[in-house]
Amino acid sequence: MLALGKFTGPLFMSNAFTFALASLIGYRVVWGVAPALHSPLMSVTNAISGMVGVGGLFILGGGYLPETIPQTFGALSVLLAFVNVGGGFVITKRMLDMFKRPTDPPEYPWLYAVPAALFGGGFIAAASTGAAGLVQAGYLLSSVLCIGSLSGLASQTTARMGNMLGILGVGTGVLASLAAVGFSPEVLTQFTGLAAVGAIAGMLIGKRITPTDLPQTVAALHSVVGLAAVLTSIGSVMADISDVSTLHMVTAYLGVLIGGVTFTGSIVAFLKLAGRMSSRPKLLPGRHIINSGLLATNAATFGAFLTMAPGAPMIAAGALAANTALSFIKGYTTTSAIGGADMPVVITVLNAYSGFALVAEGFMLDNPLLTSVGALIGVSGSILSYIMCVAMNRSLTNVLFGGLGTPTQALEYKPEGQATETSVEDVAEQLVNAESVIIIVGYGMAVAKAQYALSSIVQSLRSKGITVRFAIHPVAGRMPGQCNVLLAEASVPYDIVLEMDEINDDFPETDLALVIGANDTVNPIAMEKGSSIEGMPVLHAWKAKQVVVMKRSLASGYGE
Repeated sequence: MLALGKFTGPLFMSNAFTFALASLIGYRVVWGVAPALHSPLMSVTNAISGMVGVGGLFILGGGYLPETIPQTFGALSVLLAFVNVGGGFVITKRMLDMFKRPTDPPEYPWLYAVPAALFGGGFIAAASTGAAGLVQAGYLLSSVLCIGSLSGLASQTTARMGNMLGILGVGTGVLASLAAVGFSPEVLTQFTGLAAVGAIAGMLIGKRITPTDLPQTVAALHSVVGLAAVLTSIGSVMADISDVSTLHMVTAYLGVLIGGVTFTGSIVAFLKLAGRMSSRPKLLPGRHIINSGLLATNAATFGAFLTMAPGAPMIAAGALAANTALSFIKGYTTTSAIGGADMPVVITVLNAYSGFALVAEGFMLDNPLLTSVGALIGVSGSILSYIMCVAMNRSLTNVLFGGLGTPTQALEYKPEGQATETSVEDVAEQLVNAESVIIIVGYGMAVAKAQYALSSIVQSLRSKGITVRFAIHPVAGRMPGQCNVLLAEASVPYDIVLEMDEINDDFPETDLALVIGANDTVNPIAMEKGSSIEGMPVLHAWKAKQVVVMKRSLASGYGE
């Protein structure tokens, strides 16, 4: 810490202070988010990460249209960022509305417009007489509102308020940033047009997707943030390369690196999740050597960029372009080597990457808003990654370096005994005769869209006085909390949907465990030493008095 203070400077340390404080707050807040709301958490952080467009604001220029390449990059960054903002908040609202219950009190979200209008009008009026500390006040309020947005996801009853606070937070941050830049009417019109087009496009995307499409949509929005960060970082350096500080160059380089990996990595994740690319790991020959070589080349171009920027701008530009290309390749090689079953971890890691790209942008522009908001998003993604890794008995370091999903040396297990097949009639009779039922769901339920039929079955059983509950493994589905959202969409009461730790001890007293579209998450082989999923926490469905497994085939899972 002393070395940082000695060799950096007050600007860097001020941002480091903001980053550390925001990270600590984010750590406490994100751990308080209900596991059932992890999908909305990722969606709302995705929307807030649209703040990356604030960086683009600082390089906007020209008139009604941009006139230089850096200004064009800034305009594209703003456009892409607002796609994220519009889409992210609409998707979050749609998800949270699914958790509404008929007995919930009425809500009046339009009332949030009153304080927003009062603050906006007061801010503009005060700014017209001199900015003073108004911009910093706007940044502070925006950061606090974004923290409140994540805090609201602590429960289903406050989650929709959290989404509204996020909208107010982003709006406040953009307003304060506009005041900081001080655009001419022509450039302000340009910004308004870009923001409107991007937000409308994002909202249309958000309104059209189905809950089953959530994982690939979130991955696609991550790619938008990554590309916007790349464009902003390059544009800020190109705007005046002869007068760029070392700190600016270092953080711009990191912004390109992290943003580039996020961009192509997210595209690969999108293609795999959407079924447009094989979900199998693409294990390139010597991939670890390739990735190490890419990192070494990144380091070499970093050195060339720092040393050549002042005196040889063309060489520096070439080094930055090489860094961009290398980061794109790195994103592809690491993510393509990961199998479809491990995508929940990949999505959360990419979520963290998008946040840290925003942090780099904050340091680059000496902008505390971007630094604090980026820290919140980065910490959120990191915590979700940790939760997913623990639930899969994976190493987070292994994930970050792209080793996830690779084959490991494990003992070979062969299925023993005969599979006993049953019929719809027999299972229906078992359900009706049971006093307690636990339903374990996984990705298969999402693919089959079985949540609607399940909801009907649950209503029928509960009307007969049968206790029915759902058990959700942390990695069920293709993103954290996806199965919770799907069940909520089908009007399954969220208070009977429990997490693994809440329900695992109840299986021995349960009459029937119904496993639907889940495989490794209930696999007792995880308890065996030497198995490929040894140590993975699983739902102890086999301890129930009767177990029925619904699978589309008798094929083994990833763990066998």
